[in-house]
Amino acid sequence: MSSSEYYLEQSPMSARLNNVVGWLARHGLSLAGSAELSVRGRTSGKPQRIPVNPHTYQGGQYLVSARGHSQWVRNMRAAGGGELRVGRKVRPFTAVELPDAEALPILRTYLEKWGWQVGGYFNGVTATSSDEEIARAAADHPVFRITVTQ
Repeated sequence: MSSSEYYLEQSPMSARLNNVVGWLARHGLSLAGSAELSVRGRTSGKPQRIPVNPHTYQGGQYLVSARGHSQWVRNMRAAGGGELRVGRKVRPFTAVELPDAEALPILRTYLEKWGWQVGGYFNGVTATSSDEEIARAAADHPVFRITVTQ
């Protein structure tokens, strides 16, 4: 990883909230569309779990890393897919990372839907920011197109 890659560490409070949201998703309660992502660790090979906000744009499904180049992003790059879970419903998927140039409309609509929750991770960029501002933010917020395989 280059030292210029953006990543915002979780605060202890954020980590506790993520644990609660992940637990709820595992037990069948999705908060505003959240799900638990499970992706194989690139070093350990063990499943790593984190709550995410799957996003739909023009019929496609996407995962956006609000915190930047996180562990789940690096694991997803290595694994090429994972699973989304809400309760007993588990959706295995493959994932392809989008080039920054293709991420702009996904990031804009993601911020429209999830900005109330993740806006603080985007350094002042919002759904109403200019295309140029969102395009600059794209390098810091990887976007994956996912395809459910079952």
